[in-house]
Amino acid sequence: MVETKVARRYAKSLLGLAQERDLTEKVYADMELINATCQASRDFVTLLRNPIVQGDKKEAVLKALFGPKFNDLSNEFINIIIRKGRENHLDAIAAEFISLYKESKGIVIAYVTTATPMDAALRETIMGMVRKSKGDKVELVEKVDPSLIGGFILRVGDEQHNTSVSRKLKQLKNEFGVNLYVKEY
Repeated sequence: MVETKVARRYAKSLLGLAQERDLTEKVYADMELINATCQASRDFVTLLRNPIVQGDKKEAVLKALFGPKFNDLSNEFINIIIRKGRENHLDAIAAEFISLYKESKGIVIAYVTTATPMDAALRETIMGMVRKSKGDKVELVEKVDPSLIGGFILRVGDEQHNTSVSRKLKQLKNEFGVNLYVKEY
């Protein structure tokens, strides 16, 4: 919870500064690179969160990895994060920045979990459902979970639509568990 608040505050300030300097797209690309690196390398995240490693060492690693690729605003921001001792939140800040960026552009993120990989027809059907209710710009994040047996789970924001076979089986099990012939007082 605290990490989310810290990450959101830093991400908001970075987004505001990027919009002010008209560097939003470049900073977004930089934060996507940080996010992808954090997701790909658990060791990198462990290094950032390790309190034993000094800030100057972390700064050197970040400059070696990202320095030449990033624009000046992103490099300045990372330096501020390190000076404030918040480098352990860098992965969360990058993820939160991406979320805020997409929100500001009106992009809706829909998470779809299916039992098997989706084909183009199902993908387009789901995109159409989300566009109809939420807007034109939709980004679909797909996940495969064989335990669903069939159907899908669609989550957009705080709404969830579950049409999975496993859920229906659980509902049937609960319904059959009720004894209609014994009165409950």
